[in-house]
Amino acid sequence: MELENKVALVTGSAHRVGKELAHAVAEQGCRVVIHYNRSAEKAHTTLQSLRNMNVEAIALQADLTNLKEIDDLFKRIDKALGPIDILVNSAAILQPIDLLDVNESDWDGTINLNMKAAFFCLQQAAVRMKSSSGGVIINISDIIGHKPHARFPIHSVSKAGLEMITKIAAIALAPEIRVNAIAPGPILRPEGLSIERWDNYSKKALLNMRDGANQLSDALLFLLKNDYITGEILVIDGGMSLVE
Repeated sequence: MELENKVALVTGSAHRVGKELAHAVAEQGCRVVIHYNRSAEKAHTTLQSLRNMNVEAIALQADLTNLKEIDDLFKRIDKALGPIDILVNSAAILQPIDLLDVNESDWDGTINLNMKAAFFCLQQAAVRMKSSSGGVIINISDIIGHKPHARFPIHSVSKAGLEMITKIAAIALAPEIRVNAIAPGPILRPEGLSIERWDNYSKKALLNMRDGANQLSDALLFLLKNDYITGEILVIDGGMSLVE
C-alpha cells in the first residue's frame, strides 16, 4: 500500500505506544485520526505535534467498550476525513492480577477493550474498506498471548484471542483487505514498574533493545507497505520468546 494521503485510525494513540504508531504513519503522509478515551490533554498534545509536521490530523474521543460509541466514532471520521484506509488496533489494558483474585469486573474491563473493541473496530473499518478500494488492518498483540504469563492472566487470554481474530479476518476479508498483527515484547516500561525490574526483564532478550517503540513503528510500516502479507503475527521481542 502507498501510504501518502491515506486515512489512518490509530486507537489509543494519545500517548505511549499508540502515540508512536500515530507519528509513524503521519511521517509517511497519512491523514491521522488520534483516538482517545480519558486522556484528552495528552491526545491534544499529540494532535498538535502532528499538525506541527503539517499533517492533517484530528483527535476524537470514544469509549471503545461501548458499541454505539464505536459506531459514532467511525461516522465522525467519515464526515471529517472520509472512510478510513488503515486501522491500527492499539488501545489496550495491561492489568497485573493474581488468577484467584480476578473478578467479573476485571475480566470484562480487559476483554471488552483488548478483544471485543478491537473486533468491532475491525468490523466497522472492513465495511468501509470493502466499499472503497480496500485497506489494511493491524492489530497490536503481545508475546504473552503466545506464552502465558501468570501475572497477567486476562491480558494473555485477550491477546491470544486477538491473534485468532486476526487470522479469521484475514481469511474472511481477502483479497481486498489485509489483516496482520504485531506481537511486541518489552517496548515501553509500564507505568508503576520500577526501572530495575524493567531492566532485568529486558535483559532476557537475545538482542539488546535500543528503542523498542521505533522497532514497533518499523514493523507497522513494513506490514502496511507489503501487499503480499496477510494473516501473519510478526513477533518483535529481540528473541525473548525463544529463551524465556
